[in-house]
Amino acid sequence: MENLGEALGGLIIVIGLVVMVFIVAKYNYLIKKAMIEKGLVPEQSQSKFKYIDIGCIVFGLGIGLLFSSIFTSMDLTEDTTDLLVWGTILIFGSAGLVAAHFIRKRLER
Repeated sequence: MENLGEALGGLIIVIGLVVMVFIVAKYNYLIKKAMIEKGLVPEQSQSKFKYIDIGCIVFGLGIGLLFSSIFTSMDLTEDTTDLLVWGTILIFGSAGLVAAHFIRKRLER
């Protein structure tokens, strides 16, 4: 019975995320359509640097996971280990975001 509750909770979260993405996509489509009908030209995003942010953040999170595995092998209390693991992952993820900012700034010159 406990697994059924977890599965149902996960299913509700996934359905909620899908509905949220659908609503945002539909809203963006309607806004662009209205702009075109009024004669305005929607902004085109720079596709040249499209995946730099995502790539750097994922790389930073991966490095954070790698370093956090060191803390799991140490003989620490569970609370301390959890804090160090999550802290390491967040710090390296944010460092990836900062690195993406500087890479994009350098490439846009």
